[in-house]
Amino acid sequence: MTAAARCRRLVESRWFDPLMLVVILLNAIALGLETYDSVERSIGSDLHTANDVILGVFVLELLIRLGAHAERPAGFWRNGWNVFDFVVVAASFVPGVRENATLLRLARLLRIVRAVRLLPDLRVLTVAVVRSLPGVASLAAITLLMVYLYGMLGWVVFHGHDPKNYGNVGQAMVTMFVLLTLENLPSYIETGQKLSDWTLLFYVSYVLVASFLIFNLFIGIVINSMEEARAIELHRAEQAQSHDDVVLEDRLRTLRKAVDELEREVRASR
Repeated sequence: MTAAARCRRLVESRWFDPLMLVVILLNAIALGLETYDSVERSIGSDLHTANDVILGVFVLELLIRLGAHAERPAGFWRNGWNVFDFVVVAASFVPGVRENATLLRLARLLRIVRAVRLLPDLRVLTVAVVRSLPGVASLAAITLLMVYLYGMLGWVVFHGHDPKNYGNVGQAMVTMFVLLTLENLPSYIETGQKLSDWTLLFYVSYVLVASFLIFNLFIGIVINSMEEARAIELHRAEQAQSHDDVVLEDRLRTLRKAVDELEREVRASR
């Protein structure tokens, strides 16, 4: 068995990912303990040693994952999670990082995020969040436009009656933004009705359009991104299975050639 095959078997074993999750958990505990002055004074050096050992384990894990792709190195870099792991682990060795306590803690903190790639469901959620960003950005632009339009309209109607909330367009936009959460809506409606009952249309239309419609669109974007993320994860799993099948076929082909050569040698010896 080749070294790459041994590394691949190790990475695909059932205990490998759970073991790395335990190491990440220990990393998180060590980082948390460093925030207590009493603990830092008593066992600070031990915690620093533990962090160095944990970093060594992460380096070893990264080397094993690289070794698993020794036959096809490009496959390692095509996986975004592998690139993320490499950057996070390599950041601890960047000149200047280990000498800077803040940067070093940030590098250690990023190692905890590596737990995402080891938990399939959490990995799907992370991919879904990233894929939803363009749609959420467009929705945010529409929401900002809506808040501005209603803020201007609110300033025109209420600036003399309720200057605290509609004294200028900036304050009016803040009021509209707060109303997205429907917070204190009854009190705003009550204050507006003191001016005119027609102001009820202003608040009702805003709640229907901005709150209900915007939030439902947001939920729709997230759900669609979740479906896309699951499809991507399924496609990657199928690709990995296909790669395993190709490797198995190569091994079988090599074994057949070895058997054929052995048969020829036996015949020749006769």
